[in-house]
Amino acid sequence: MDWNEEVDVVVAGSGGVLAGAYTAAREGLEVAVFEASDKFGGTTAYSGGGMWFPCNPVLKRAGVEDSVEDALAYYRAVVGDRTPADLQEAFVRGGAPLVEYLEKDELIQFELLPWPDYYGKAPKAKLDGMRHMTAAPLTAAEASAVRPSLRPPLDTDRLGAPLPDTLIGGQALIARLLMAISAHPNASLHPNSTLTRLIVEDGTVTGAVIEREGQSISVRARRGVVLGTGGFEADDNARAEFGVPGSARDTMGVPTNTGLGHRAAMAAGADVDLMDQAWWSPGITHPDGRSTFSLLLTGGIFVDRNGERFVNESGPYDRIGRKVLEARKVGNLGLPFWLIYDNRAGDIPPMMSTSVTMTDSSAFQTAGLRHTADTLEELAVAIGVPADKLVASVSRYNEFVTGGSDPDHGRGDEAFDRAVFGGESPLVPISDGPFHAAALGLSDLGTKGGIRTDVAGRALDRKGEPIAGLYASGNTMAAPSGETYPAGGNPIATSMLFSHLAVLDMARGTRRSDES
Repeated sequence: MDWNEEVDVVVAGSGGVLAGAYTAAREGLEVAVFEASDKFGGTTAYSGGGMWFPCNPVLKRAGVEDSVEDALAYYRAVVGDRTPADLQEAFVRGGAPLVEYLEKDELIQFELLPWPDYYGKAPKAKLDGMRHMTAAPLTAAEASAVRPSLRPPLDTDRLGAPLPDTLIGGQALIARLLMAISAHPNASLHPNSTLTRLIVEDGTVTGAVIEREGQSISVRARRGVVLGTGGFEADDNARAEFGVPGSARDTMGVPTNTGLGHRAAMAAGADVDLMDQAWWSPGITHPDGRSTFSLLLTGGIFVDRNGERFVNESGPYDRIGRKVLEARKVGNLGLPFWLIYDNRAGDIPPMMSTSVTMTDSSAFQTAGLRHTADTLEELAVAIGVPADKLVASVSRYNEFVTGGSDPDHGRGDEAFDRAVFGGESPLVPISDGPFHAAALGLSDLGTKGGIRTDVAGRALDRKGEPIAGLYASGNTMAAPSGETYPAGGNPIATSMLFSHLAVLDMARGTRRSDES
């Protein structure tokens, strides 16, 4: 090959995979990060930045009582045998050592963010949320060196809102990783640089072709390539090809998540799995037509086209999203579907988080995405559902509120359902008119299918053998969690951990005979 540039490690993408880039830099390897867009951070920069790493030092310092064995028992009970047991174990056991490794750098700090496991009835579920954490906040001044290159929050990106004075969640996580990487002279960060092809020589991935500012360059990777380019959720053609429901319009993934990393790996012989899967959620539909990841309902019920409930509205978002898919499959649900609620808190939908700030009510009303009526019968007409069915659904639900339990859908039966109510019942009556309806669609946090890997993040071919020099992490790899979403912070944790393990594997590996 006639190489234009050479490094030890090529990292494609800049979300949680930056943990791998940081590891390479710290281990003394020359590393180059290639990001397809003009900003670093990927979907992680939009997110709450949660990480599910059981029994890590942050939790231990807080006195949390737990064991890795319990966490593994929970994870296995939820995921089942859909993914390899050794991959599941690597994920659960690997988090705590990773946090210990990262915390040795004073630029990388974490704090607790209690968030209950998503299957509260599964064995060894942690109901107090103490397997979950996030990055410690940063002031704008502390992050000033990297903030210009950091993908901004969604409200800034989509609505032009001013940047906040404090970086939290995914903003803080990416900023801290960028700061830590930038402190190493053997690391370089390259925006507007898209990996389009892997270079394979004698069965080994030896580098990549990068499109940068209209030119193609060949970058040699003396130790290996780590793919962390996200999923393919932003490409409707890819979604259709692999059978992923929903629309690129409604994903929370960044626009550059079009599956180029997947395509490059598949062309190099990599096997894939879970390609029809995503991290689902319901989503409030906005006047621009997009439905955005929405969670933490504080009132109201969801109804289908028959005016009937079909799901536990307070449950974890991925499980709600999968119920939406089930209802659509049998024909009971169209998009949008509707959140029915009363006026006890006004006409703004009772959701604590809709990812993007909801603009004034009039814009939603003009777009036909929000309706108000004095009676439920009138509201039913406005949203096109049978009036008698909607009235009966609300009446039945209100009876459950009075009785303190929901025998139809189990709302309030698990810890997550009650998280925003301080452990109290999430059953809130619908009784104070006027009554409202808000439109929702199906959103996602990205696809979760991708390259099959082993416990070191090595890409596997169709015979199950590692492809030398090729690694994957995050939503570019087939998720260890299979078709489930065991707990908040699983996607980011997967990206961080397996990119870290990949680079440690490279660092341990024998130097190639032709390596200078």
